[in-house]
Amino acid sequence: MPDFAELRRPLSSVPTSCIVSSMVERLDKTSGERDGTAAKAELSFREVTAETWPDFEKLFESRGGPKSCWCMVWRSSGAESPSTDGASRKAAMKQRIHTGGPVGILGYAGEVPVAWCSIAPRDTYRTTMAGMQPGDAKEQVWSVVCFFVARSARGQRGFNSLLEAAEALAKSHGATVLEGYPVDEDSPSYRFGGFVGSFEKTGFERIGRAGTRRYIVRKRLA
Repeated sequence: MPDFAELRRPLSSVPTSCIVSSMVERLDKTSGERDGTAAKAELSFREVTAETWPDFEKLFESRGGPKSCWCMVWRSSGAESPSTDGASRKAAMKQRIHTGGPVGILGYAGEVPVAWCSIAPRDTYRTTMAGMQPGDAKEQVWSVVCFFVARSARGQRGFNSLLEAAEALAKSHGATVLEGYPVDEDSPSYRFGGFVGSFEKTGFERIGRAGTRRYIVRKRLA
């Protein structure tokens, strides 16, 4: 698995030779798949930090963006729990990011943020996300919880590269196990967590259920 560290610098300062090939996927726009003439976009990734907060904010406040939840619904705990409106959740997420806590990655088409994946240590999410498994006390378990892709990039085949980038980030922080909570493709809810078949294609295995719709899938990283 490639090192994620190079992608933390501003994209404009990263030479082409520094973009690891397996962290990049050529994406065909849906509008051009029929005639094969669509220009191809290169997807690259950066961890969400105080430096990239403006890009994170821009993506979430874009048309159709998740600006009502700010990916805090599964995180809110303690003093954050009363945060139920978009503005309060945004402030809570900004606080987490500016104190240095890992929250996820952004996917870029050129230098434009177009995709998001929530990926962080499992203990930074609510305990209702999923219970501990036997042997977890000896593991560093990270959870990949949510995906969002801007309208301008939907229809592109970027899920695998986004998930691969999330895996690389978790591993660079010392994670030994990556856990996800996808659903079946016909599920009426929790679709933001991805589809179980897509996870299985990238090496994840089902280990249980979280409620009636979500699966718990895992992949060992170390």
